[in-house]
Amino acid sequence: MAEETKVVESTSTETEVKFTEEELQSLQSLQTNYQEKQAVLGQLAVQKILLNQQVEALEARTTEVEVEYQNVQQEERDLVATLNEKYGPGQLDPTSGVFTPTT
Repeated sequence: MAEETKVVESTSTETEVKFTEEELQSLQSLQTNYQEKQAVLGQLAVQKILLNQQVEALEARTTEVEVEYQNVQQEERDLVATLNEKYGPGQLDPTSGVFTPTT
């Protein structure tokens, strides 16, 4: 059975209202829910910061590896040029190491 809100007369000209226990519990529940949601929002904000830091680190590492990859490509071009100067144009079988010059 629900309690009724009671109006209490005070000695001054103001009227005080006394909430029921159920109403007080509802208000406390709302306050608790707000606090919980604020805490979760804070945790999510921190997680977002950490994820952004990880993304930045991944982007930096990706840039580094791209430069390294380009360096390897240049090494390959240099080696091919050196081998072409030494042996002339032809085909190399990388598994057997046999070079067949083209005529």
